[in-house]
Amino acid sequence: MKSIIIGQYIPGKGMFYKLDPRTKIVAVLFIMISVFLLQTIFQLLIALSVAIILLLIGRISLLKVLKGLKPIMILLIFTFIFQIILNREGTPLISHPMYFTIFTLIFLILAFIIWRVLAKLLRFRFTLFFLFAGSVYVILRFVDFGDALIEPFNFAIYQSGLEMSIFVVIRLLIIITLSTVLTLTTKPTDLTQGIEKLLHPLKRIGFDSESFALIISISLRYIPTIFDEANKIMLAQASRGADFSEGKLKDKLKQVISLLVPMFIIAFMRSEELANAMESRNFVPGEKRTRINELNFNYKDVLATVFSILVLAGSIVLRVI
Repeated sequence: MKSIIIGQYIPGKGMFYKLDPRTKIVAVLFIMISVFLLQTIFQLLIALSVAIILLLIGRISLLKVLKGLKPIMILLIFTFIFQIILNREGTPLISHPMYFTIFTLIFLILAFIIWRVLAKLLRFRFTLFFLFAGSVYVILRFVDFGDALIEPFNFAIYQSGLEMSIFVVIRLLIIITLSTVLTLTTKPTDLTQGIEKLLHPLKRIGFDSESFALIISISLRYIPTIFDEANKIMLAQASRGADFSEGKLKDKLKQVISLLVPMFIIAFMRSEELANAMESRNFVPGEKRTRINELNFNYKDVLATVFSILVLAGSIVLRVI
């Protein structure tokens, strides 16, 4: 949980830190729209390369961004697998029968036991999971002797499914990276002010832009806070003998409940503390307030805005052609 960086602000002196928050919000939105307009893997790879170059130019730690992606790797993996399984169009790249016999079952049980034992002894659990998944594939593919428990079934990977899986995963990586960069380089107060200023024209039709901006800012700010509190609770319970990674399903559910109850209590306590702090500072929603640091555009903001517009225009052209 310590690797969660979405919603965190990390001080720095790079190029992105000096941009107006309105510029960053608009640029990120434009580039996200551009990503959804791209149609090929090659185009997305170019977009991903540009995003990495911008991170390096902005002096944002690429390693830190990659660590922030670690908690969602399971989501990306399952997205990749489901796309391969469900998309069965185009030319089959791999197509062969899979077997499930009595010996297949025995080998699968042995592979599972070995995986669980090694997972307790070694640190590289993620790598072990991939090795276990690979061993399951090999067993189902080649262990064809013995009495069949079910009829052999066909396993196939199609070209369209593989391409779509890669396409979706790269797109998600770019979107999540852009969102992470926005929160990493923008203070919560600046982000609130930027959203408020951008939505200010909607006040004419009765939209409360200030309250909306405040809700978004508080939500983003409390993501890392809640995860930090959850980590503290898990460490405290681990010191009392709790183990969230081992045990039966029933025991794991009890441990999760023991984690959720204090989490809800802490969340409500934090909310009450924030409400009291805002009230003690005479915060009134909708009232006009002055600020120490007012937002202002400079030439860097103009260049960043022009760049994002050009990226969007280029994506539209590629989409139309």
